[in-house]
Amino acid sequence: MGMIWIKAALLVLAPLCLGLGLVLPLVRFERLYFFTDSPSLVAIIVSLWQGGDILLAALVALLSVVFPVLKLTFLMVEAVSENGLAAGRLGRIVPLLSKWSMMDVMLVAIVIFAAKTSGLAQAFTQPGLWFYAASAILAGALQGVVRPPPAV
Repeated sequence: MGMIWIKAALLVLAPLCLGLGLVLPLVRFERLYFFTDSPSLVAIIVSLWQGGDILLAALVALLSVVFPVLKLTFLMVEAVSENGLAAGRLGRIVPLLSKWSMMDVMLVAIVIFAAKTSGLAQAFTQPGLWFYAASAILAGALQGVVRPPPAV
């Protein structure tokens, strides 16, 4: 009975954290003590698109929005499905999407490192980064609950 509650909590918390991670500020940049910028992931994608970096915007959107949403959707279908056929087909797709789960967190960490070491700006993590990371971790936990690893 306890696993049902864990699965239910993960089914609610993972998408909630993903949504918050997409719209809340990821990082705060401070330049010259006067100028600050705190973009969200969605704002970064829109800014890249409007700035003419369409390929980069599409790549960031694919890796940070589309893949995580698809992964959570497939995991949810798999979690509530009693049909082994749906689980079997989705079971092959979810591990492929899982390989890219923390890509954005790593990219933001690199940007923060670059900003701090260049001396041009100070960079500070914001709640959006932590919610995004929590979403990836909760999705991994959900994957483990939905499809436990095979016993050796």
